Amino acid sequence: MSERTTEKIQSHPNVRKVQDALRAAGGSGDVVTLADSAPTAAAAAAQLGCDVGAIANSLVFDCDGQPLLVLTSGAHRADTTLLAQAAGVRTARRAAPEFVRMHTGQPIGGVAPLGHPEPIPTLVDTWLARHGEVWAAAGHPHTVFSATFDELVRITSGRAVDVVA
Repeated sequence: MSERTTEKIQSHPNVRKVQDALRAAGGSGDVVTLADSAPTAAAAAAQLGCDVGAIANSLVFDCDGQPLLVLTSGAHRADTTLLAQAAGVRTARRAAPEFVRMHTGQPIGGVAPLGHPEPIPTLVDTWLARHGEVWAAAGHPHTVFSATFDELVRITSGRAVDVVA
């Protein structure tokens, strides 16, 4: 990737919002630009040279019409029944792309755990605590940032929960 392309991605409004939100929350990681987009946890892990379980997927769920952000380890899938119970709602289903963009301002494949127009209730997968460093998207399919599990919970005002049975 050219330096010009990297600069263009780093200056994207979504990436700037995430970087600003990360700094405002006291986050220690910097936004890193990947050579290729990372539409999956496996793709991100391959580019970062880390275990797929250290990738914090930002998944938005539609819970009775309200958004719920779940940061789940890339090593497994979240159980929607457990998510609904943890969130205290009747149902939790994967949100449509339009719903995701409306609530996060970010595209699927680049949804960050922060930098949204309004705060979104957040659950953080306890499996991520198995890794000293975790990686999350930073508002664009080519960007990520690093954090510790505890830091991720803190900067998102999230709640650590088991998301798999």
